[in-house]
Parts: sequence; structure tokens; C-alpha cells
Amino acid sequence: MKEGLQQWKCSTGSASGGLSIALAASGHTYLQQAISLGIDPQVLHRVAAMAGAGLDTLPHNGAILTILAITGVTHRQAYREIFGLTVIKVAAPFFVILVYTWFGIV
Repeated sequence: MKEGLQQWKCSTGSASGGLSIALAASGHTYLQQAISLGIDPQVLHRVAAMAGAGLDTLPHNGAILTILAITGVTHRQAYREIFGLTVIKVAAPFFVILVYTWFGIV
């Protein structure tokens, strides 16, 4: 599912746009798979939302460009912080899934 969301996100330029298109196109399939595997639809939604936002901190993203322009910081100066945020945003869904699995929530 994450790969599909990322492809749509790249096409639309935003996580919410990509998530809206991907879930409108194939959300019913994802929901049926989640239900058949015993996954709560709310958990599916949270993980999809976090996973869909994974590329929002890449240097070509409009929000990053706007923040850098407003603050007067260059990509070079902000690279470490942007990289750290990207790693945290991408790793968070996997930790959520792991914790849910460990505690039997899913």
C-alpha cells in the first residue's frame, strides 16, 4: 500500500492529495484486506496517513521550499534537520505497527 500512496503523492505534490486519490481508487480493497486480517480500520487509517506523508520532507516539496524561503535558510544549512525529520516520519508508522503487533492490538 505504501508504494501506491507514494506514487500518487509524487503525482499530486502532497501527502494529502496522494492519500485522497489512492484511497478513493483502492481504499475499498485495502479496507477489505484489513478486515480479513483482523486489522481495525482506524489503525489502517492512521498507518496510511503516516506512511503517505513519508516524502513530505524531501527537498523538492513545496512546504519545505516555502519554509526555507521564509526563514532565509538554504537547503545546505537545513539538510541535517530535514533529514532527521524525514527519518522520523518514515520510521514512525513501522514502530506503530510493531507496537500494535507486540501488544496484540492488531
